Amino acid sequence: MPSWLASLSDAASGMTVPPQMRPPRHGGRESAVLILFGEGPHGPDVLLIQRNEGLRRHSGQPAFPGGRIEPTDASPEAAALREAAEETGLVPTGVDVVGRLPELYVSFSDFRVAPVLGWWRDPCEVRPTDLGEVASVSRVPVADLADPANRVTVRYGDGSRWGPGFRVDGMLVWGFTGAIVDRLLFLGGWELPWHREGLTDVFEATPDGPRPVG
Repeated sequence: MPSWLASLSDAASGMTVPPQMRPPRHGGRESAVLILFGEGPHGPDVLLIQRNEGLRRHSGQPAFPGGRIEPTDASPEAAALREAAEETGLVPTGVDVVGRLPELYVSFSDFRVAPVLGWWRDPCEVRPTDLGEVASVSRVPVADLADPANRVTVRYGDGSRWGPGFRVDGMLVWGFTGAIVDRLLFLGGWELPWHREGLTDVFEATPDGPRPVG
């Protein structure tokens, strides 16, 4: 594991959770995601999927691989690796789990999320293997996420909510995933100054026309 990831893991394990992402005292469905860093041809990269359009939750959104923690999963780490294998064909034995971020909450879907940090020690080919859920799989360079030219502010929901967004590899990364990426760039020392004035609105298609996502 590279020293920068060890430092990032230490910083991320104790990061401050924004109020809107703090889990409730009770309730919420337990889930886990895999934040998998590797070393690609353009430096450090992170594995992202794009969900299919038309799903009941988070339709069309880029995300980290992951999903619900099942009773058969020994731990959140096991769940994150299992889900990543099911969604992308990832070989779990090639991944070293290096840490975990504080538990986060997605109010829109009522998920309590354990973000598991991993190092891709032995990279393998990845592709959409759960075709009902996943449209594409990408290894996105950290340099592309940090590039100010790719950063935007996204407004969603009823227009009163906004957060960081990233235009990379034909995707707009925003929402829960965008917030985590934004925080990891800061904690990893990769963040560069960028213009926050412009807003990008996020809409989804419905039979009655476009409506804000939220």
